[in-house]
Amino acid sequence: MKINQVKTIALLLIATLALQLNAQESESLEGQWNLALSYDGKEVPSWLEVKHSGLSTLVGRFVFLNGSARPISEIKLKDGKFSFAIPPQWETGDLLQFNGELIGEELKGTLLYTDGKTYDWVGTRAPKLTYNENPVWGEPKALFNGKNLNGWQAIGENQWEIKNGILTSGKAGANLVSEEKFNDFKLHLEFRYPEGSNSGVYLRGRYEVQIADNIGLEPSSVLFGGIYGFLTPNEMVAKPAGEWQAYDITLIGRRITIVANGKEIITNQNIPGMTGGALDNNEAEPGSLMIQGDHGPVEFRSVVVTPVIN
Repeated sequence: MKINQVKTIALLLIATLALQLNAQESESLEGQWNLALSYDGKEVPSWLEVKHSGLSTLVGRFVFLNGSARPISEIKLKDGKFSFAIPPQWETGDLLQFNGELIGEELKGTLLYTDGKTYDWVGTRAPKLTYNENPVWGEPKALFNGKNLNGWQAIGENQWEIKNGILTSGKAGANLVSEEKFNDFKLHLEFRYPEGSNSGVYLRGRYEVQIADNIGLEPSSVLFGGIYGFLTPNEMVAKPAGEWQAYDITLIGRRITIVANGKEIITNQNIPGMTGGALDNNEAEPGSLMIQGDHGPVEFRSVVVTPVIN
């Protein structure tokens, strides 16, 4: 065999091996990751999804401490290290730039944020949450007693008050978090809002169901009844502002069903991960309910949880 032929075969073998190694690295990186990001002296939850597009390109989605899931057009991977950049969403400034690598069972890396500062983060694989097809339901429990805020804590300066037996947030202020935590449950909410207002409820403190004045609009994951940035209702069923409305939500594992104003708008869909503004992303653990009070005015007259007990 001639020397040139030997060189050609060797180069082909090296290229093949490199492709195989890159494919193995890609497979190790693919999936959903819950990130803990050190941001301004505190740890905030974030979320990253990595998946294939076509033969060799990696793409994904990212959720920060605010906003919706942001698409990642390409994740570059080389020698076990990856990087990507995404444009700002609600921020002002330059691109968000990420660098990371898989070390053992964890992702570790840095975020160059739009403010020019660099923040460290660590990621672990999102847990698989079991779906119970035949749950045993406990007794319904009213979390709002119509008299006071017993069982709830405001995060920040409290603007919530009770008016004629109605839980009322008249202006933007603190979010309201239940002291009790839940795994799987049914949730019944009755609420109303003024024209143009915006609120939401976070299930287990991690997954926001949007509450907003969106009557007449096309359904969207960021509008009434959507799982913010992830799941889109099959129709828009919002009533006019000022009218009482209702959600009946069933959450078992990651699987959610939402009945809004008597119509099933999301049916047994899986929530991929936490939404922006979540309390945490410790998804294997029980979590609180959180009512959003940092956007617009909103009122609730009923908050009832029926937990799964087996």
